Amino acid sequence: MRNFFKSTRFKILLAFIVFLVGVMVYSVTKGGYAVSFESMINTVSKPFRTVSNVVGIKIENSVDRLARANDIYEENQNLKKQVSDLNEQLSEYDLLKTECEELRQLIGIKQAHPDYTTSRFCKVIGYTANDPFMSFTINVGTDDGIKPYLPVATSEGLVGITVEVSEHTSTVRTVLSPDLSVAVKSKSSDDDSGIIEGTISSAGEGLTNLMHLRTDNTLKKNQLLVTDGTSGLFPKGYPVGRVKKVGMDSNGLSAYAEVTPCSDIKNLTSVFVITNFDGKKEDKK
Repeated sequence: MRNFFKSTRFKILLAFIVFLVGVMVYSVTKGGYAVSFESMINTVSKPFRTVSNVVGIKIENSVDRLARANDIYEENQNLKKQVSDLNEQLSEYDLLKTECEELRQLIGIKQAHPDYTTSRFCKVIGYTANDPFMSFTINVGTDDGIKPYLPVATSEGLVGITVEVSEHTSTVRTVLSPDLSVAVKSKSSDDDSGIIEGTISSAGEGLTNLMHLRTDNTLKKNQLLVTDGTSGLFPKGYPVGRVKKVGMDSNGLSAYAEVTPCSDIKNLTSVFVITNFDGKKEDKK
């Protein structure tokens, strides 16, 4: 018996009895009446009932969510389809917007150069691997009336010339290449003229070079250079690039200029081909 009074079980029982007595005394002193056994039990069990209600509500909510899982899944699938449809519509809108912009540019070119005959805007399929001069392939060929050695351009400026043409594709050599020479002159002065030729060092910076300039030239930074039109391969007066820097050749007999092409050669997505123009050699034969 002595061991029982020292046990943990007895201490817990004693604490519970003291707690009950305390609740009864508190109720009598505060309310002025005796507390029934039922009221006492309700008071004591209230915290447990509160916890039980909270747990019950959470279980009910969980069961409800599980019951609605199929509805939620179907709703989620419908939302995904709506997003997919909207993305497709947006893609079609962007395509139409691009086509409208390209058509607007072609109309502007036709108005500025009524003697030009051009292809539609064609897509750049891809750049030639390991070519530092950024040659690329476009999705038009002989079936579209394209031949070798036709000028290729954007609305901003000359890009290059077709060199290899198949039925449905063409390879374009750019103005960054040393294998393409273009006679150009200053937009503001016929006396400041020369030949555009690329080098591997300038091509790495997205630049080309204006060679064989007079030492007394008057070129200045940002001055526009346009095609001279003397070779017959390119139309006259089409933008090519802007002067970045003017310097003297090492021999001191001529000057040169670094030129930034008007078209962003390294980031082209679409171009057009000038299939005919006033002054083309082929037409003079």
